[in-house]
Amino acid sequence: MDVPREATIQHIKLLLWKQAQSFPLFPSLGEMESHMFECVNQAAVHEELEDETRRLCDIRPFLPVLKLVTRNCGRAERLLDSKIGVLISKGLHELDAINDQEVKDFRSKMFRLSEERMQQVQMMTCTEWLQACFSPQLEPPAGTAITDGLNDRPADLKIIIHFDQSQVRVCSPGGETCIAARLFPSPRSSCAQYIRTCMQAKESPRLTLVHTSTVKAMFDKEISTIGAVVGRKSSNPPLPLASSSLQQVQTCVWDVSSSFKIVLVNGSKVNAEETAKVQVRAGLFHGTELLCKPAVSSESSGRSDHTWKDSTLEFDLSVCDLPRMTRLCFAIYAVMDKVKKQKSTKNHYPIAWVNTMVFDYKGQLKTGDIILHCWSSFPDELEEMLNPIGTIQTNPYTENATSLHINFPEYSSHSIILEKAAEIARASDCVSMVSFHIELKEIMERDPLSQLCENEKDLIWTLRYDCRENFPQSLPKLLLSVKWSKHEDMAQLQALLQIWPKLSPRDALELLDFNYPDQYVREYAVGCLRDMSEEELSQYLLQLVQVLRYEPYYDCALTHFLLERAQGNRKIGHFLFWHLRSEIHMPAVSVQFALILEAYCRGSIPHIEVLKKQVEALSKLKSVNELIKLGTIKTARSKTKEAMLTKEAMMTCLRQSGYSETLSDLHSPLNPNVLLSGINVERCRYMDSKMKPLWIVYNNKLLGGDTLGIIFKNGDDLRQDMLTLQILRLMDLLWKEANLDLRIVPYGCLATGDRSGLIEVVSSADTIANIQLTSSNVAAAAAFNKDALLNWLKERNSGDALERAIEEFTLSCAGYCVATYVLGIGDRHSDNIMVRSTGQLFHIDFGHILGNFKSKFGIKRERVPFILTHDFIHVIQQGKTGYTEKFGSFRQYCEEAYLVLRKNGNLFITLFALMLTAGLPELTSVKDIQYLKDSLALGKTDEDALKQFRQKFDEALRESWTTKVNWMAHNVAKDNRS
Repeated sequence: MDVPREATIQHIKLLLWKQAQSFPLFPSLGEMESHMFECVNQAAVHEELEDETRRLCDIRPFLPVLKLVTRNCGRAERLLDSKIGVLISKGLHELDAINDQEVKDFRSKMFRLSEERMQQVQMMTCTEWLQACFSPQLEPPAGTAITDGLNDRPADLKIIIHFDQSQVRVCSPGGETCIAARLFPSPRSSCAQYIRTCMQAKESPRLTLVHTSTVKAMFDKEISTIGAVVGRKSSNPPLPLASSSLQQVQTCVWDVSSSFKIVLVNGSKVNAEETAKVQVRAGLFHGTELLCKPAVSSESSGRSDHTWKDSTLEFDLSVCDLPRMTRLCFAIYAVMDKVKKQKSTKNHYPIAWVNTMVFDYKGQLKTGDIILHCWSSFPDELEEMLNPIGTIQTNPYTENATSLHINFPEYSSHSIILEKAAEIARASDCVSMVSFHIELKEIMERDPLSQLCENEKDLIWTLRYDCRENFPQSLPKLLLSVKWSKHEDMAQLQALLQIWPKLSPRDALELLDFNYPDQYVREYAVGCLRDMSEEELSQYLLQLVQVLRYEPYYDCALTHFLLERAQGNRKIGHFLFWHLRSEIHMPAVSVQFALILEAYCRGSIPHIEVLKKQVEALSKLKSVNELIKLGTIKTARSKTKEAMLTKEAMMTCLRQSGYSETLSDLHSPLNPNVLLSGINVERCRYMDSKMKPLWIVYNNKLLGGDTLGIIFKNGDDLRQDMLTLQILRLMDLLWKEANLDLRIVPYGCLATGDRSGLIEVVSSADTIANIQLTSSNVAAAAAFNKDALLNWLKERNSGDALERAIEEFTLSCAGYCVATYVLGIGDRHSDNIMVRSTGQLFHIDFGHILGNFKSKFGIKRERVPFILTHDFIHVIQQGKTGYTEKFGSFRQYCEEAYLVLRKNGNLFITLFALMLTAGLPELTSVKDIQYLKDSLALGKTDEDALKQFRQKFDEALRESWTTKVNWMAHNVAKDNRS
């Protein structure tokens, strides 16, 4: 049959039934609903096309063949499974095929919890449903009054309210409290907070009044969607968990005093030279702490398969002293007499590494044979080539991976730490030594990166009850002082955790770092996180998703916490979904993230359709981007025609019904509160950089004809930009908490897949380069026109508006000077700094952070701590020469902002430390985070830190000319490229 590419599966089935009527056996075909199509998809596996609203061009079968098959029972459940598989980009049949009891038990448990969650939603009233799905953002009880920013008088409030297609302007001279009280039931409602934010940004709030019947219809639709799947017994109920009444006798692991040992059975597909001798090194780790001396095998010769004579590796650690979260880390390496290779350690050349847990997910010591498929890429600076911070997942690409076959001896043991904890704690003495309190206080006030010597660790452990009483926030340092290779110390700690005061959520974040792998510590930390507000959780969600990588077992406290909060708040669920899905292609987390995504979708069935629309829209944008890349390669010879032809092809593509329907009326992945109504095709374009990002402009009927812009990038990793912007948002929050609003513009940025994502377009803004070029025809000279920026602001603002714009510029310039200095943001040129017409300055493109500055021929291109040119100062001083009072205020803002960040230095170090295994290009080790410690002068007094900052400030002023020369060179290079 010939069918349109844009046809839905439902339409193709109708065409088939129409044609089949002319065939003699048509009556025996039966009802159309009792059949469905299946195809071979791009992953070369059979896919059942349960969701018949999908288009053929989106399914993209591997061959142009659809097979008609009889539908089995339980269609609603099968349709849900199909939708979830498409949504998370990993078919659930792949999870079904995993022969791992831990995966099966986790899925069974999540299936049950998700069904219970959906049954609870079915019992909700409409009001309860609104509160649960769209939890309001509450305004702090004591907020500062909003003023006009000039004379400190109450600001007038202008609100635009939309009634369907009409709009009414409501003006009130009475200020915020009056209008909020009149329009909204609570002055602390989400509307009140939104109004405050708009007023701080000098923008009119826009509200849309929705009829209650519309909300009721949304509620009824969601409840019916849930009812179609939940409420009946599943056609395939989960298998019951294995019975615990085993025949073998369980002994406590603390009763086994023999040394821990394993047997190396063999190694295969070892990629070593024939002349090389191959050895295996194994180490037992708790976090990054090596518990005892590593064990090393004998040498083995051969091509790719190896066995070792002394196959038993014995460790100098008793089984009874093994912590519950012990990792067994292996490194396979070649021993050569003469070797001059990169990454070689003396005469040892690394081949592969792999990690596994010593205890299984049920808390029992592993026994029997296990085959571990290894990883071949080694991080730099590994001691003894063991990689304890690496994943405990084995390499899923088993065909070519080096494999290590090992055997765990039979102990028939399980861990019962908590039962022993109380018993040992009762027998322990509580020591308190007043003479050491001053020394203890000094240790506790150090930053997280400072190393503790053995004497200090002993002191902390000895005074652990004093720490609990006087320094509860010192728990991380106490944990680093525990002798994890002594089960008595472990038991004492468990007893202490039961009575330790709760930490603030910000302090508790550090306990989720890789250095604190203990299960009970992490459960305690998650207990503290439960006090987080929805806004605070959103602020730190990026790190909490990355921390999942540190969890050795799927079923853990952090996973449950994130799922509970995400299923209770649609906005958190939205970002949890995208943070997980954007990294599902990574082999080390693929299964773990897929399991959590499946659990989220099953517990948020109505949200699936909303997310599905976004996934389909991004797929269409990727197709457009690939079309443009292909077009620019083909027409590279005739560059004048290139832009015209490719833009025309892009616009033609966007106008097609399949594209326009998919890309319209969807919630923005950048902000689910924003509804993107329809594309303004005429204003869409692609940008002239290597990856040809798409500049997509949306009409927004809720904004009275205004437009919204988003940039779609395909081929660039946006995760580092996303992290930097998250930290900028946090800085903005901390400054506001200190009554210092520096008008930061942390625009939206979201990684959505493998090297792809979205960036928010900031309205009414232009780059410094373009602003300078408008006043000069010569690119090289443009950088030296100090009046260009001030004139540009004068053209767009007059009278009081100009004064406000200059104040906005002054505040934002101070904020970004401090932020870029503290974070070590490099590659700062006139195309990476922008200004809004309202005066706010902001930076974009954060490919170089933490002092990783570009250099050419060994010379650093950037020699300034932050960008502060004379044309910036020219605007701050309103065109006056000599350093005026305005400049003094600017300098004061910078110093105040710097001191606020210093007070929160430990928090910044913690957030970056939690991202260490994310695989970001410029955040790979603790050495990178050391830059933060140095820039914030942690460990020094406020006076010394301020002195250091003032020196950097003066240096930025002195080197202003160097910055201008670099900008000139950038402009010339850009001209040559174009």
